[in-house]
Amino acid sequence: MKMTVDFEECLKDSPRFRAALEEVEGDVAELELKLDKLVKLCIAMIDTGKAFCVANKQFMNGIRDLAQYSSNDAVVETSLTKFSDSLQEMINFHTILFDQTQRSIKAQLQNFVKEDLRKFKDAKKQFEKVSEEKENALVKNAQVQRNKQHEVEEATNILTATRKCFRHIALDYVLQINVLQSKRRSEILKSMLSFMYAHLAFFHQGYDLFSELGPYMKDLGAQLDRLVVDAAKEKREMEQKHSTIQQKDFSNDDSKLEYNVDAANGIVMEGYLFKRASNAFKTWNRRWFSIQNNQLVYQKKFKDNPTVVVEDLRLCTVKHCEDIERRFCFEVVSPTKSCMLQADSEKLRQAWIKAVQTSIATAYREKGDESEKLDKKSSPSTGSLDSGNESKDKLLKGESALQRVQCIPGNASCCDCGLADPRWASINLGITLCIECSGIHRSLGVHFSKVRSLTLDTWEPELLKLMCELGNDVINRVYEANLEKMGIKKPHPGQRQEKEAYIRAKYVERKFVDKYSMSSSPPEQEKKIVSKSCEEKRLSISKLGPSEQIRASPQSSEAERQDSSVFLDSKHFNPGLQLYRASYEKNLPKMAEALAHGADVNWSNSEENKATPLIQAVLGGSLVTCEFLLQNGANVNQRDVQGRGPLHHATVLGHTGQVCLFLKRGANQHATDEEGKDPLSIAVEAANADIVTLLRLARMNEEMRESEGLYGQPGDETYQDIFRDFSQMASNNPEKLNRFQQDSQKF
Repeated sequence: MKMTVDFEECLKDSPRFRAALEEVEGDVAELELKLDKLVKLCIAMIDTGKAFCVANKQFMNGIRDLAQYSSNDAVVETSLTKFSDSLQEMINFHTILFDQTQRSIKAQLQNFVKEDLRKFKDAKKQFEKVSEEKENALVKNAQVQRNKQHEVEEATNILTATRKCFRHIALDYVLQINVLQSKRRSEILKSMLSFMYAHLAFFHQGYDLFSELGPYMKDLGAQLDRLVVDAAKEKREMEQKHSTIQQKDFSNDDSKLEYNVDAANGIVMEGYLFKRASNAFKTWNRRWFSIQNNQLVYQKKFKDNPTVVVEDLRLCTVKHCEDIERRFCFEVVSPTKSCMLQADSEKLRQAWIKAVQTSIATAYREKGDESEKLDKKSSPSTGSLDSGNESKDKLLKGESALQRVQCIPGNASCCDCGLADPRWASINLGITLCIECSGIHRSLGVHFSKVRSLTLDTWEPELLKLMCELGNDVINRVYEANLEKMGIKKPHPGQRQEKEAYIRAKYVERKFVDKYSMSSSPPEQEKKIVSKSCEEKRLSISKLGPSEQIRASPQSSEAERQDSSVFLDSKHFNPGLQLYRASYEKNLPKMAEALAHGADVNWSNSEENKATPLIQAVLGGSLVTCEFLLQNGANVNQRDVQGRGPLHHATVLGHTGQVCLFLKRGANQHATDEEGKDPLSIAVEAANADIVTLLRLARMNEEMRESEGLYGQPGDETYQDIFRDFSQMASNNPEKLNRFQQDSQKF
């Protein structure tokens, strides 16, 4: 609001004049605050705009780099180059806009504040000073006595002079006020109008630029539509081909078993074989072998130079090996060394042996040794082995993760929306998902759902078994128990927003879980579980050395009494105890139910030495149960009151597979129990050679990583291969580890 002060009232110095001054001064002070704030905001906007231009320029440079990278695709390169040039023009327009903003808002308003408002403040100071002098003169004139003529004249003269000065300065002050009130309107409007014209020019420039670019973008859009149609067609063709190949019976596919000594590229046969190393550990490594140029060579990676195993096949023999534990092995023997190899099947072993033998004979023939010449009519250069019927066990091992997991009830369709043929899975929940639901699960965070592809990712045996123990039907009986009662329908494929809300309510908020349906065993069954638990603990103690038996026996008897009290008290049943009990029973569906009801995966049983579900899983002897708990956030280093963690218990019981699993998951192998013993010392006392080897290798690997610094490799190749072998054996052939353990205890 514009404030004006009357000159006549100024001469009177009336209360109305003083009130008007006070109102004007307050308004000018507030105006100064508003203008200062606006200038600061303008400066911040300009700085942010400049930063935006810098980031936009970097983004544009990235587009140009992508265009150069796509030089082999004329359409992509041309389009990206044209778009980057247009973006560069927009960056220039933005820069001009911010420069004009600085001149129109920042410069003009700052000048108004510094010049005009400063003059107003100076005039105000002079007015206040002379006003105070006038007041003092009036007071002095009023106080002088009439009988003191000299003082009367002096006071009168001072008052007259002060009044003249006051009127002059007051009129100047009023003039300054009126001029400021008139000027501030024009200054503010002029700066804002200039700012808006800058925006108008900016948008006109952008409109003109994209008007020129519009036809090209329209043509590109039409071309893109054709590309999308072509891509969809190609996708359908590839999916059909993929489905055809996937349905093929690979057990009768002999193409991989063929060898050809007359191949144009000189490679008689090639494929993967396991090779036993010549080091002290006798580890097995999988390598790509080939027979070429009368030599047996292998590679680890495609770009690696081939390593020659046998330089001249004429000096070698090949034979079956049936005296070692591993199957499908054969040995290539030369005068100086031998190489132990392992094929994936008996058919492949026979093919490799035949290929080596044929290559040896051909090498002699090429050197002119007629006695070793092969009769091509009786022994053709291209041979293959007849395929036999595979056993059910071998067939299962040959199946893909997708085939094995989708065989579980309910897994043939998405767990959350019902879309058929899901290709993704949540490994901590044990369910299969379509690609859209898997994306929503990823957004929940890994503490709720860990998503993995059934076709693109590598699946460890224990994870695959975990998926087969659960499944969509099992999990939905828990997480959708109250779905029908609540009258809620599951979302359909394609309903993205409904899916997000449904999945979050199902797994994060757990709205559909029946909170009053926690399953529990009857007392008679609980007694059996208790007695079985105690009996198995006694058996595990009987396998230990004398010192271990003495140390473990009191604990077991105490645990037996505690088991009885805790397991039979069904009135105080809770999810943590459900998880604890089911972990020992190897019952994954019950464990999943307990977690759905809010069980703490690291719950400790104060009645049983603060043992955790993971420790119970170790005592139960199930590798899959341990994997399930770890996938759901179990602490691998949480210890009981005796200072023993899962790694300690697995070492005491000789569970090699669990030891391997815990070491891979970062278990602290240096932790000691209340007697000061770490897992390695316990394994040495128990004379368990497998576990001693694992623990020592883990320590060696840890030292190697520390010596290599922060960016060192994740571990030695030999270490990783040995752990991979132990993991495979623990999942597929646990009886072998048990036999090794018993044999080691005999010695």
